[in-house]
Amino acid sequence: MNAPQRPYRAYSPRPVRAEERDGVEILFGGLHWRAERLIQAMFENLGYRARPLPTATRDDLLLGRELADIGQCCPTSFTTGNLAQFLGAEAKRIGADKVAEKYVYLTAGACGACRFGQYHQSYELALRNLGLDAFRLFLMEQTKLDQGAFAGGGIEIGMPLTLGAVWAVLCADAVQGLEYRTRPYEVIKGETDRVVRESIEELAEVFRRRPRRGKRSASLLWHLATPYFVRALRNVLRKFEAIEVDKLQPKPLVKITGEFYLQTVEGDPNYNIHRWLEAEGAEVCPAPIVVWLDYLFRVHIQQLEDYVGIDRMARFKLARARLLQKALGWTYNRMRAALGDIPHEIPDQYELRRLAAPHFHHRLSGGEGDMLVGKALWAHRHNKAHMICELSPYACMPNTMSVGAMAGVIGKHPDLLYAPLEIKGDAEVHALSRCQMILTEAKKRAKGEFDAALAQARLTLDVARMRRDARPAMRKASYRVASAGRVGTAANLVAALA
Repeated sequence: MNAPQRPYRAYSPRPVRAEERDGVEILFGGLHWRAERLIQAMFENLGYRARPLPTATRDDLLLGRELADIGQCCPTSFTTGNLAQFLGAEAKRIGADKVAEKYVYLTAGACGACRFGQYHQSYELALRNLGLDAFRLFLMEQTKLDQGAFAGGGIEIGMPLTLGAVWAVLCADAVQGLEYRTRPYEVIKGETDRVVRESIEELAEVFRRRPRRGKRSASLLWHLATPYFVRALRNVLRKFEAIEVDKLQPKPLVKITGEFYLQTVEGDPNYNIHRWLEAEGAEVCPAPIVVWLDYLFRVHIQQLEDYVGIDRMARFKLARARLLQKALGWTYNRMRAALGDIPHEIPDQYELRRLAAPHFHHRLSGGEGDMLVGKALWAHRHNKAHMICELSPYACMPNTMSVGAMAGVIGKHPDLLYAPLEIKGDAEVHALSRCQMILTEAKKRAKGEFDAALAQARLTLDVARMRRDARPAMRKASYRVASAGRVGTAANLVAALA
């Protein structure tokens, strides 16, 4: 028997009316927990009720495949199942009708060569299969700062909200960078995690009490000029000062790259790769979200350049976009400086484009585009990592292209250690064993580099420790190990001791 055919219908949510605002809770997710906690506080600062979804699990992956399109890439299945799991549990507790009135889901939307622009269709299909047709999903355009109010006026995506979200991401990225440069070397296990939790809670209160400074230009100028967030981050550094570390341990530095969702989250969606690498004896360089924001600026600027000579406003728009891109980098560097310049700096997007150009055209903008190739070469050529670990989703076309391009890169740079991991969500042993093989070589390089640094400084390990112990500041997490042209933290510390 043939199923009845229904014409395609674009999803259109019921409006959230202004009078509903106090009773509606905004759900969101897909970032690391630090950023989500600060974004939640930002929403509360503006009078909204908000809640990040729990970190996705393997059960969410299976549910997402069951309820939506099984051919989607695993980030789609994880996020679809994550939302469906939460709402399904709530529907059993309070009923489907109350769920549809109590919660709305806000997520980023965009177009492009990957299926990111179709995620919300998977959400809708899954919720329809759960009997939650009336639930409301809203898309926030990721490239617009001021989008106005959604239908009904209950949710407004204005400058105070988007700037608050961006500054929350920048603060969270900076703290994450400091955390990952501390935890592998902590003397008392668990101390870094405790301090990070305390720090993020204090920063959440800072965002909750954020002053209101207009709705447009005044809000932007205040966020750029204020020392409000910098002062809060200096307090975070003081907390880290109490953590005792031993950085005379040679550990391979592993840079995480890959598809945005997989490189950002921490948990089952990427096989807990960050913690696994640390447990295997590595120091991890996580992927800051700010690099993605910087890349979006670069893509926008490339598009504007095509209109010079066609659109009479193109040069003005180009100058404005370049100024905003510089302001983003300057703001993040202010936050890094507040944390002792310990978090890793972000690469220059135009250098990434130049490095990737022989292997990947910058106009291919699906997924992370040429950035993945550029970041691998940047880290390799500037001694920023012993090894690159790229996380690519199963069935992701843009990342398949970057992995293919990297074959040519490895041909020209055979000493670049590169571990491309295809993440399916249910093939953990295979992915981690592949990573472990390359990590073994990275460990050898880190140890060899450390031994060479000791030999060049004419020091033994015992003498280096004595010199380090004579300078108590070097035992604190707040001490910045300056680069001496080497990759590993321990090797650079030896150079400082020399």
